Amino acid sequence: MKSENTSDKNNAFTSAAMRVSVVSIAVNLLLSLIKLLAGIFAHSGAMISDAVHSASDVFSTLIVMIGVTLAGKQPDKEHPYGHERLECVASLLLAAVLAATGLGIGYEGVKKISDTSGEKLVVPGAMALAAAVVSIFIKEAMYHYTRRVAKKINSGALMADAWHHRSDALSSVGSFAGILGARLGAPVLDPVASVVICLFIEKAAYDIFRDAIDKMIDRSCPDEYVAQMHDVIMGVEGVLAVDELKTRLFGAKIYVEVEIAMERTKTLVEAHDTAEEVHDTIEREFPDVKHCMVHVNPAAE
Repeated sequence: MKSENTSDKNNAFTSAAMRVSVVSIAVNLLLSLIKLLAGIFAHSGAMISDAVHSASDVFSTLIVMIGVTLAGKQPDKEHPYGHERLECVASLLLAAVLAATGLGIGYEGVKKISDTSGEKLVVPGAMALAAAVVSIFIKEAMYHYTRRVAKKINSGALMADAWHHRSDALSSVGSFAGILGARLGAPVLDPVASVVICLFIEKAAYDIFRDAIDKMIDRSCPDEYVAQMHDVIMGVEGVLAVDELKTRLFGAKIYVEVEIAMERTKTLVEAHDTAEEVHDTIEREFPDVKHCMVHVNPAAE
């Protein structure tokens, strides 16, 4: 029964992530085309940079889809603890793609700012401003949509994709400011906006990288989460104390090891039943927990 429940959870997890990813790809393809055309016809380097950023989102979402699919595979003989960490690998690849994209955009912006050839900077057209506004609203909406599903299924890779949407929205704000400044008489602000976009992208890449590393090195859960778990365990009848409680993140899932104290006079069957109740309660009350190991100690006299 438990393996069937785990399988159902994995299927629901994968289905939700795939649904969001397909929507994300469709939106990014359309938005990239709009930005690219607006950047070309309105002569805006910042908007073309923004288009490249949105196009990179498509590749990033494909990485997320592959990572989530592999992470949802059932445990096998070679991988008895499952494949959840493959989602962290997807997040690391996503961070690398983001960082490379940001550096490329920043390099082009700096090159235009420092150009001493005497070539006059072109003032971008109004079409670029309109494209920036459209991008801000669409990408912010995609951020909230993706983040909501990512929190619901506790997907680090999908949350990384959500922040990718947010970085795109922020980069469009930078594009808007740069394009507007250029149209008001300061053309250099258009390539300056590209540099600002680069900084936003690099910050998002760093956050994604740090989160993925935390989940790969068995970092413990936050203190508040552990405290809630402690209270739930103490609520189980027969538990006198929690001698030790350890948690570790394994991809998007959590493993728990707990030692409980019981009366010395309890029989082996009674101790087993209480330990089983603790195990079932933890996995029921905390859906992110993949497995809970319970050890019973005799209480001190």
